[in-house]
Amino acid sequence: MSSGRRFWSALIALGVLITAPGCTGTTTDDEGAATNSQTASESPSPATTPTPTPTEDPPNPVSLQALMAKEYNGRQLRVGRVLATTSDYTRHFVTYKSGKLTISGIMNIPDGDGPFPVLILNHGYIDPAIYTNGRGLAREQDYLAREGYVVLHTDYRNHAQSDDDPAADLRLRLGYTEDVINAVLAVKRSTLPYLDQDRIGLLGRSMGGGVTLNALVVKPGLVDAAVVFAPVSSNTVDNFNRWIRRDPGRNRLADRIIERYGSPERSPQFWRDVSPRTFFDRITEPILIHHGTDDESCPIRWSRQTLAALDKAGKDARLYVYQGEHHAFIPDWPLSMRRTVAFFDRELKA
Repeated sequence: MSSGRRFWSALIALGVLITAPGCTGTTTDDEGAATNSQTASESPSPATTPTPTPTEDPPNPVSLQALMAKEYNGRQLRVGRVLATTSDYTRHFVTYKSGKLTISGIMNIPDGDGPFPVLILNHGYIDPAIYTNGRGLAREQDYLAREGYVVLHTDYRNHAQSDDDPAADLRLRLGYTEDVINAVLAVKRSTLPYLDQDRIGLLGRSMGGGVTLNALVVKPGLVDAAVVFAPVSSNTVDNFNRWIRRDPGRNRLADRIIERYGSPERSPQFWRDVSPRTFFDRITEPILIHHGTDDESCPIRWSRQTLAALDKAGKDARLYVYQGEHHAFIPDWPLSMRRTVAFFDRELKA
């Protein structure tokens, strides 16, 4: 129901433009699609994993421990005006409360009586100055709704119609993790009859993959399963160095962060405490990772290191490697989505 002319016509109608073709993989699966998969048992030698060590009590307010200790009050999920109607679902503008902030987003609601399992989608980095409501993960929003999932795509604080949080960058965007956790809780506390509060998954891409991993370590058991596409590193030092510290346009922000918390070299404990990899032992949900070998933004070694750390912690995790695929996922995107739906069907619909 998710493939064929109707699917691609709907993408065009929703303004989805697919560009930048890449290479396909080198082996073939039972659907005839090119791929090269890799599981935990096939992963390279485990990378060095930050070792959890005790922190002060109370924890640094900018840390994953602080988020673990926090009381969350996600609530007031409001389904508003209709944004689009397709043959299989209706798209709505939504808001919900995340602490004192109101967060905007979109919700795709499949046709039918429901209740439907729910997927919370966490988008990658898009400059908040140009970001618009529901802008990220457009292909995934459409595909998953046609597969019978309610899709709630959050905008995060400082995005679209969401309230502002001036401290978000200095807090290393940990507020985005709060917004995702509160989105799940807003669904769980809703009385909307088409939402199945007992079947909820997370899907994150790039930066949103990191947000997803944060949510899993902060609130184990909050959801049933998670999928991440081309995620950032689970060691936050890698991300800080790549996109802030070494970006000439963000030197001022890098200096402010280092002045406040210390550099990774001088304050290793702080940086361990904001890295989800440090706390992988807390994860209780199965995780599926998709990553391309030619990813020019998030190198695939990051996902291999993440997988090795998850495997070392004894977690249920699998990595699919797509030979020649880039960060945007073009030629193998349909295959990755079939695998994603099969995974969520197994974990949420069984």
